[in-house]
Amino acid sequence: MSSVAVIDYGMGNLHSVAKALEHVMPGVEVMVTADPEKVRSADRVLLPGVGAIRDCMAEIRRLGVDKEVAEAIASGKPFLGICVGYQALMQRSEENGGVDCLSHFDGTVRFFGDNLKETDGERLKVPHMGWNEVHQTFDHPLWHGIDDGSRFYFVHSYYVDAVDKSLVAANCHYGVDIDVAIARDNVFATQFHPEKSHTVGLQLLKNFLNWDGKP
Repeated sequence: MSSVAVIDYGMGNLHSVAKALEHVMPGVEVMVTADPEKVRSADRVLLPGVGAIRDCMAEIRRLGVDKEVAEAIASGKPFLGICVGYQALMQRSEENGGVDCLSHFDGTVRFFGDNLKETDGERLKVPHMGWNEVHQTFDHPLWHGIDDGSRFYFVHSYYVDAVDKSLVAANCHYGVDIDVAIARDNVFATQFHPEKSHTVGLQLLKNFLNWDGKP
């Protein structure tokens, strides 16, 4: 039986992620845990997260989740980051006066700003909350069965600006262009919430559970 560890460091709606995984693949063993042995034994690892990055990073380091993430990524097993679990993989976030992150990817998590406007001058609300079109930049197993331009659900005030744009698997626009998915080897991570994105989000999670970790 396939197993997936959803890393629990006290930040994130883990119930909805776990339920979505169980829904798309009945019989999959979903372990919501921070136990290093369980994370190590899982076939796949998912790093969720919502809330302030400072609090998330503090708990990640306090619980040793930073080491679990590094080990999981190095192992080659499929790894998925969601929302703050995506942002945490970057070098640094501007949130909370500046927070050092896990540095698995070169990039900065930037604030949308208090005066975010569309090109036509329309003032945009922050956080970016709701549905937005996601434009895929290259083929990837996690995009299987998902049309380019599909709408996914977002809730965030900070966005990833990746250094190496060749790793950016998707982007969208909300006042600025946002890198909303990144992919390298066995790692895939998204700013949007697949577990809240109805059919297309469930398809992405199903793809993750069927993925062998190869690009």
